[in-house]
Amino acid sequence: MDPSFIVIQALNGLASASSLFITACGLTLVFGVTRIVNFAHGSLYMIGAYTAATLVPWLLQFYFGPVTFWAGILASAFVVGLIGVLIEVLLLRRIYGAPELFQLLATFGVVLVIQDAVVQVFGPQDILGPRAPGLRAPVEILGRRFPSYELVLIAAGPLVLGLVWLLLRKTRFGVLVRAATQDREMVASLGVNQAVLFTGTLFLGAFLAGLGGALQIPRVAANTGMDLSVIAESFVVTVVGGMGSVPGAFLAALIIGQLQAFGILVFPKGTLVVVFLLMAVVLAIRPNGFFGRPEIVGGTHAVGIASRTPQPWHKVAALVVLVLLACLPLVADPYLLKVATEILIFALFAFSLQLLIGVGGIVSFGHAAFFGLGAYGAALGVKLLSAPMEAALPLAIVLAAFGAALIGAFVVRLSGIYLAMMTLAAAQIIYAVAFQWVDVTGGDNGIVGVWPSDWAGGQTRYYLLALGLTALAILLVRIVIDAPFGYALRAARDSEARAEAIGLNVRRLRWRAFILSGATAGLAGGIYAFSRGSVDPSLLGIPTSVDALTMLLLGGIQTITGPLVGAGVLHALRDQVMPLTSHWRLILGLSIIAMVLIFPRGLVGTVAAWREARA
Repeated sequence: MDPSFIVIQALNGLASASSLFITACGLTLVFGVTRIVNFAHGSLYMIGAYTAATLVPWLLQFYFGPVTFWAGILASAFVVGLIGVLIEVLLLRRIYGAPELFQLLATFGVVLVIQDAVVQVFGPQDILGPRAPGLRAPVEILGRRFPSYELVLIAAGPLVLGLVWLLLRKTRFGVLVRAATQDREMVASLGVNQAVLFTGTLFLGAFLAGLGGALQIPRVAANTGMDLSVIAESFVVTVVGGMGSVPGAFLAALIIGQLQAFGILVFPKGTLVVVFLLMAVVLAIRPNGFFGRPEIVGGTHAVGIASRTPQPWHKVAALVVLVLLACLPLVADPYLLKVATEILIFALFAFSLQLLIGVGGIVSFGHAAFFGLGAYGAALGVKLLSAPMEAALPLAIVLAAFGAALIGAFVVRLSGIYLAMMTLAAAQIIYAVAFQWVDVTGGDNGIVGVWPSDWAGGQTRYYLLALGLTALAILLVRIVIDAPFGYALRAARDSEARAEAIGLNVRRLRWRAFILSGATAGLAGGIYAFSRGSVDPSLLGIPTSVDALTMLLLGGIQTITGPLVGAGVLHALRDQVMPLTSHWRLILGLSIIAMVLIFPRGLVGTVAAWREARA
């Protein structure tokens, strides 16, 4: 291979790494101090790009020069920093004491709001910013041309690293940030004003996110999809480097940049998976990343279903609801039955996640992996084996359970955010395989022709089948939750050290919970495949996992019926809001934020808490 080509590819990797580090550095600082997994960090990156692509050309009209260009870049980042402060004051400050998953859900609502706001303010079209004055001509390196602006980006990463290091080491604010990263509770007990500290950290994190986005305008057009594309890689950098470690984030960004630059040459079909494969390998070897510290699990992690004696009226209420749902075909049209079928399927999907989070305290960001494996298991059974629905549905359960057993063997070694990100990495790897293994999975076209057997055909009969399978699966999982196995999972969730002290094998318990949860999600995926008649890689994507988390948290993580109610509420919002207005993202996002603020325990959980308080 030509040495000059290798050098150019390495420089391209350094430029990408530098840009990624600037953005991920802000995410690392915010999580280190506030412990909030800020899903809206990518949205701030997008706002920085749009603001710079609009502001910089306007400033260059008055004076065309490098000073004006870079002043516009910094001004755009400063605007984004102020937006970060606004988000912190209006929303995040109110939910610092809430479980981390509710904070994640609130920031996801912010993502939806910002997506709609960006379209309204800047328009739906992509905006390409101007090239930097004085950096338009390429430079020649070893006989090959290389963009001069990329050299500036390569220098920007170490410059930001140096400035952040000076801020953290030489200022009182930096000392407090480092102290809060190590022990936030101790900093509060010393009398430090945490409100000011958190607000300042959010400003700094948002400023860096906006700076990362603004620096992209000569390279990439600002577009409405850049928020989700950058947030996944930023999470990977933050986790691989070690949560809260700025040097770790820099090292991780360097490695990822080079993997992306040369990985496409060695594994051209592995471009979608290489970043998440790196994270999986690093976490398997170093569970806390390069320079991360073990998390102190407790408090917000130990939130879920409590150990309670089932009341007799619970069974009666469940039977009444089941009878009413069975009678729905008598009054509903085919469209309503189709919607009801989807609600049942996703209720089962969310309920399978409840076993992990609500009972076991195992947070999964990649639960769509098992839902998608189940869907593909059923579809491949029909396509490759010519199996009927009766044989394909068990294949869906088996494939999902096998995937859960394999992933769970690595995941149960981890804890906290590292565990959650490992599940995300596994889901993205499976998504990449489904997307690029065209001969088997059909690639992005998916698999079509996955129809139920004749006796289950028609919307009414398939709805009743879905209702029966969903009710049976929920009943079986409910029995497990109330069995000694479920109580052992609760014990491990509430205090892992005490659970191990009394002889419980915590890893084995969690591994078995992973298998059961994955099998249940796989059944939901198999039912979904036959209801749609097709499957595609989107079933394995991050949005599907976010949907499961949203349904679970909206209903209430502390209750058995929470995910079932959450599935109905989320689908009702989408079916009622989306057709009525083009601003459905704004309305849905505000609805999610309002529910987090008004119902901090979810809809069912908050109502139950109110009832207990009144009693």
